[in-house]
Amino acid sequence: MSSLRHPRAALAHALLSRVAGPDPDAARDRIHLTPGPRWFDPDSPIGRVHGDASMFIGGVRALLLQSLHPRVMTAVAEHSGYRLDPWGRLQNTATFIAATTFGTSAASEQAIAIVQAVHKRVFGTMPDGVGYDAADPHLLSWVHLGEAESFLLAHQHFGRRPLDDAGCDEYVAQTAVVARALGVEDPPVTYAGLRAQLDAFRSELAATDAARDVATFLLHTPPLPWVARPGYGLITSGGLALLPPWARRELGVRAAPTLDPLRRAGGKAITATIRWALDSKEPGRAPSTAAEV
Repeated sequence: MSSLRHPRAALAHALLSRVAGPDPDAARDRIHLTPGPRWFDPDSPIGRVHGDASMFIGGVRALLLQSLHPRVMTAVAEHSGYRLDPWGRLQNTATFIAATTFGTSAASEQAIAIVQAVHKRVFGTMPDGVGYDAADPHLLSWVHLGEAESFLLAHQHFGRRPLDDAGCDEYVAQTAVVARALGVEDPPVTYAGLRAQLDAFRSELAATDAARDVATFLLHTPPLPWVARPGYGLITSGGLALLPPWARRELGVRAAPTLDPLRRAGGKAITATIRWALDSKEPGRAPSTAAEV
């Protein structure tokens, strides 16, 4: 198929190949169309948020914010191959989110078990002698809070159908189901609770050299062809517009808040473009009745 004759399909395939692997159609259909009970209704708030193109912007914001916890960032720096295989790590994360949001209950439980098995191998010691452990409920809580707030903020600014206040609370409560299964203790179940728990972490946060390296990697040296850099730049600009000014300063990012309206405008434009492309690649037919028997 010529990318010149079918630009929408070509863009959709390029995007999905990055986040879902070499056969994105099969991966999406397997998650969405396998019959069986599910943790969530796909039309509920978590399905609306996690199924929207705004997740691209939310993901960038989440990674930048999460990097500001020194123990979390040390675990990533010492045990993650994000520089050697960034797309593989992205695909793993995207698959986990898709499986726990849209997959069957069995697929959700399997995804949780895979992540927990990985966490058991991630532990070590900080330069000051303090230990870190990826299975630590406290650190898991920080990662969860950063993701939940980032995905929700991105959806509220750039999503197709922003949630009302009750919908935001329901989204937080639904993400708590996944967080609790992973090992987070007492995850928030309202947006106010999410904000309160995030604020409680503020005294623990600080940029490290590793965190600044991640910011440079994400914002300035992504492993992308030059033709894709402008679109990617709009995604990262949208993410920066949602990142608190104090976090930008910690990471050494030059992104004056006065330009945030322009960044948000760019975020809206690229999200609309991604959505236009991905709307052409919805999962295929629902399973037949025979397949469910």
